[in-house]
This record gives sequence, C-alpha cells and structure tokens, in this order.
Amino acid sequence: MSRTTRLSSSLLRAAAVAGVATLTLTACGSGSGSGSTSSGSGSVKVGLITKTDTNPFFVKMKEGAEKAAKENGAQLSTAAGKFDGDNAGQVTAIENMVAAGVKGILITPSDSKAIVPAIQKARAKGVLVIALDTPTEPEDAVDALFATDNLKAGQLIGEYAKAAMKGKTAKIAALDLAPGVSVGVQRHNGFLKGFGATDKDVVCAQDTGGDQAKGQTAMENCLQKAPDINVVYTINEPAALGAYTALKAKGREKDVLIVSVDGGCTGTQAVKDGKIAATSQQYPLKMAAEGVKAVVTYAKDGKKASGYTDTGVTLITDKAQDGVTSKDTAYGLDNCWG
Repeated sequence: MSRTTRLSSSLLRAAAVAGVATLTLTACGSGSGSGSTSSGSGSVKVGLITKTDTNPFFVKMKEGAEKAAKENGAQLSTAAGKFDGDNAGQVTAIENMVAAGVKGILITPSDSKAIVPAIQKARAKGVLVIALDTPTEPEDAVDALFATDNLKAGQLIGEYAKAAMKGKTAKIAALDLAPGVSVGVQRHNGFLKGFGATDKDVVCAQDTGGDQAKGQTAMENCLQKAPDINVVYTINEPAALGAYTALKAKGREKDVLIVSVDGGCTGTQAVKDGKIAATSQQYPLKMAAEGVKAVVTYAKDGKKASGYTDTGVTLITDKAQDGVTSKDTAYGLDNCWG
C-alpha cells in the first residue's frame, strides 16, 4: 500500500524552516528516500512515512495526505524509504518526526515486525501512530489501522480465478511480495482461500518485491519448473505485467489466467487490454486523508482513533464471472490512482 505553518514573525519562520531541514536531511542521510514539509494554516503537525516515494500507490497516498492537511489546517512532514523494505530509514524518520514535535505519524511499515520498537517509543511520548495499508505485527502495536482488507482483496481474485477456470485443473504460480510483510501474506492467503486451495496446490512460488522486472524473472523461473502453469496470482500489478511479459515470450499469454491486486491506472488499463484478467482495486488516497483527519481530531480534543477502518476494495474485470461481484474497467479507470 504528503505544510509549513504561517508564523507571524521572521524569527519563528526561520526556526520552523531549520527544524524541517533537520528532519529532511537526517532522513535522507539515513536510508530514507525523501523528506519534505507542506504548509497549512494551523499548527497541528502530522508525519507521513511511506515505503518508497516512487511507487504510484504511495505517490497517491501522499497526495491524499497533502490535500487533507490543507483542508484541515495541518502541517505535514513526509519521508520515505529508499526501497521497499528499508526499515532503518523508516526508524530514523520516526525518530526525527517525534523530535520535530509531530502530534501523529501515519506509516506504511516496510517491515511489519521490525518497525514495532520504534513505534512503541513514539507512542510512549504521546504520539498517535496510525498504520496505513500495511498492518504491523502485532496489529495493535499502533493505535489504529486504515487499510484495504488485504485478505478480502486476495479472496476476491481467488474466487474470480476459480470461477474463470470453470472446473479445469489448476496449476497455480504465486508471485509473492517478500518475507516479513503482512500485506503480502494476507493477499496470498486470501487468494488461496477464495480459490479453495492450499499452498500444496501451488506448483511454484517466488518473491518479487512487487517489482515488474523481478516479476518477469520469477515467471520465467516458474515456467522452467512447471511449464503447464495456467493460473498466476500476483502480489500487485507491476509483478503481473512482468509475468505477462514472460508468458508472452513463450506464446502463453492467452492461455494463462493472471489475477492481481492494486487498482492503479496502469494495472487497470492492463485489465482493459486483456493482459490481466482481474484485479482488486484499493484506495490509497482515502487511507491517507482519513489518517490526517484522525491526527487533527486527536490534537484538538484528545480523541484517539482505534482499531481497524476498512477503506474498501472492488474487483475490477471486463469478463465478469457468475457469483463473483465485480465492476468493469470503466469504473476502475474512473477510480484508479497513479
């Protein structure tokens, strides 16, 4: 699975800029790929830490946070890892944001377990911490989670794939994310649940990091191991497009069913073009916007967000299957991101 406060004196403005520079430079020098601050008319400080600043999903999340900060008069600081899995960069970003006096931090954890100690330290200092998109392990390590139901997202494409196969014997390849990331585990398990399968039914499983080039390599490896693969589950649409490229090189792109999760504009267009059969669309802008509002509410009246808030998921396909609720790519392209 993103504003400097207008201050009345030049001295205060200089101090604010100096504080922001410290956050930005320290984060960048410690494995965080970006750090920035956006201005608003209020004094509530909110931090947003994403896995990377290049993935369109997180770009859209940042846009949602920026818009919500402006609407709610908040000051938003942002940081991101250099790569998906950069836990050290995220830890440093948390420490810098706490030192800068944020009231709340929104984070998409790169490592659901390893980030927990840093989160606990922030919460002990009165900072509200909300996970976006990816839950921590344990989930209650944060105050609240605003995210897609990733188990449901996987289950939807599993149910779709099962119906689309219409009783054919399935030879399943799973192009997963990476160890230690709960979102990948949930989508994988959801797909198997929806398909009515287990890991024993998966003839080849490879980690891709959600990367298109790695997805292509993973698919090539799987085709060498099991040339008769006919169903491909992918963690996200870049991995799906990598799989499609590998299948096309073997002349198999028309007889292998590819399903995925994300609902980005590129991925949704790939569904329309017939490269991906179906995808589960999620809504990162909503996650971030709701997160910013929750921090502002906490700052103003002390009310903490808690528990899990489902930000929605929709199955997108132009080849609807009986018994599986879905919407077409026209809807998907109207609601996509990236």
